[in-house]
Amino acid sequence: MRIIALSTSTLKIFWENDPKDLDSKESTMAWYHHALKADWDTPKKVKADFGNASILKDGRVVFNISGNKYRLIVWINYEYRIIYIRFIGTHKQYDKVDAQII
Repeated sequence: MRIIALSTSTLKIFWENDPKDLDSKESTMAWYHHALKADWDTPKKVKADFGNASILKDGRVVFNISGNKYRLIVWINYEYRIIYIRFIGTHKQYDKVDAQII
């Protein structure tokens, strides 16, 4: 899979913006490296790899990071095997966004 962020280093910016979020780095990087090697051509394959992922409409997927302390929202173009990172934040920040449109 190819992973594209809204900015060049969306994940890194998140860790560096607030030192208390630095604990998400290891889990997020584990997700990132796993996703790079994945071949997700269907939502079912995402669920096979990440059983706690929430599959939304139109290619949106929400991943729980660091034991559900953080949420990662992506849009997956299954045909072209591209993941677009749309959002990463705390559970509280996630509750303030609409995962389907962010």
